[in-house]
Amino acid sequence: MPKTALLKLDEKEIALPIIVGSEGEKAVDIAKLRSDTGYITYDDGFGNTGSCTSNITFIDGDIGILRYRGYPIEQLAEKSSFVECAYLVIYGELPTSEQRAKFSRLLTKHAPLHEGMTRFLSSFPRESHPMAILSAAVNSLGAYYPHLATNNHLHDLEHFDEAAAIAISKVRTITAHTYRVTRGLPFNYPRPNYGYCENFLHLMFSEPYNEYIPTQEVASALNLFLLLHADHEQNCSTSTVKMVGSSGANLFASVSAGVNALWGPLHGGANMAVIEMLKSIHAEGDDGTKFIEAAKSGKGEARLMGFGHRVYKNYDPRAKIIKASFYKALASLGIKNDPLLNIAMKLEECALSDDYFVSRKLYPNVDFYSGLIMRAIGIPENIFTVMFAIGRMPGWIAQWREVAVNPKLKIYRPRQIYTGKTVRDYVPVEQRQ
Repeated sequence: MPKTALLKLDEKEIALPIIVGSEGEKAVDIAKLRSDTGYITYDDGFGNTGSCTSNITFIDGDIGILRYRGYPIEQLAEKSSFVECAYLVIYGELPTSEQRAKFSRLLTKHAPLHEGMTRFLSSFPRESHPMAILSAAVNSLGAYYPHLATNNHLHDLEHFDEAAAIAISKVRTITAHTYRVTRGLPFNYPRPNYGYCENFLHLMFSEPYNEYIPTQEVASALNLFLLLHADHEQNCSTSTVKMVGSSGANLFASVSAGVNALWGPLHGGANMAVIEMLKSIHAEGDDGTKFIEAAKSGKGEARLMGFGHRVYKNYDPRAKIIKASFYKALASLGIKNDPLLNIAMKLEECALSDDYFVSRKLYPNVDFYSGLIMRAIGIPENIFTVMFAIGRMPGWIAQWREVAVNPKLKIYRPRQIYTGKTVRDYVPVEQRQ
């Protein structure tokens, strides 16, 4: 017999089914609770609520596990690439050599932007935030490819491969073109013989007579950064993508909504906050020592950014992976005496050895190292969150697809507990006080 949980309401016992996931996660199924009893559950922030079942990403934050489609992130980081992981996350299996070649050809084919879109990007004020431009540009892909954005899931799924490749490929070109526009620089065009990350860096930094050719270490660090951000279960932006997709909205509209959710400083701005923290420490003439003591005492405004994680109660597994790549990239760029880097290393040393941080498990997380990597490569701070969006695009696409292929799809519609005024009569304006 299936297991059930018993809930006592109004002197009646209600049997609720128990769902068990493939990794032993347990959930109480309340799908019929409201229709059977008139009650709903209340969970501010959805921290204890499962909104869906998913086959994509598994996280165990207590012991620091992250897996894409069952593959440990450590193995993927060592042996795979961002493009291959994008295919894995979206389609569920590692690609064969033929499938990978076909996927790469699609990414190459769709790397250039329509000339109308380049004019569209040029029309934004130079001071526009890159996330505002990215959101608008990704949504506008539905206008440039209307046959892929019909808001009919059955039709859109028939052309899913092309739409997915367009989103993944063009997001980097849009980002690079946005960077060039804000600096009054001419656009660069994608090179078909370059890899995904090398092409992005070329689009960003090449000049007419000085082509940017990244070191292998820099290209690898960027590739790893994107791979580690490819998906992260049902976070704010991913849940937003799925909610929008549940209305029947097309892929481009849905992932554009994800961009907007990621823009919030509580979600996608953590790596930028790390750099802002380091700048603030440096401006005070501190090497990090005073800041650490202030953070430990809880006095003042010292707030340690890039340490600890809401999901990972132990060490963030992505931080362990990206740390080594970060130091290799620094060495290849010849960066040795950056004052912000020196402060960061001081904070890292304390976090890994000081009992205050160790006992509270305030270890450096992926945002700590990724912010430093972006800065070392030359990515401006206002594009840090955009870089996060580039990495997360495969996950958003995969999560949208899970919604679109669900034959029992229901539009997401959370309930609420109303706490406003009870019924009252309209008051004419002359009688209002």
